[in-house]
Amino acid sequence: MDVKFVIKLVHEGRIQWQRHALERMMERDISRRDVKQVLIEGELIEDYPLPSGLIHGFDNESPLHVVVAIDINIEWCYIITAYRPDSKHFEQDFKTRKK
Repeated sequence: MDVKFVIKLVHEGRIQWQRHALERMMERDISRRDVKQVLIEGELIEDYPLPSGLIHGFDNESPLHVVVAIDINIEWCYIITAYRPDSKHFEQDFKTRKK
């Protein structure tokens, strides 16, 4: 997944917020602003098919993960979900999954 393309789409406002993502964001007290910040400033830590991926970043001082998918044909960014990684599933860097 091309992170620069994601940044371009975010700056252009070409973001589609999936219902699941919005519901989970409300439950987890994650704002749209926080998600956009991670998409612009974060780091791709897992690349998935479609193209899609997991982006790691921070809102304030807390780690935050955003799963995003891109439709390159119509140039839209889809927010699948957002969550705060925990030490049960990730190493101390919050980027590496525990095995």
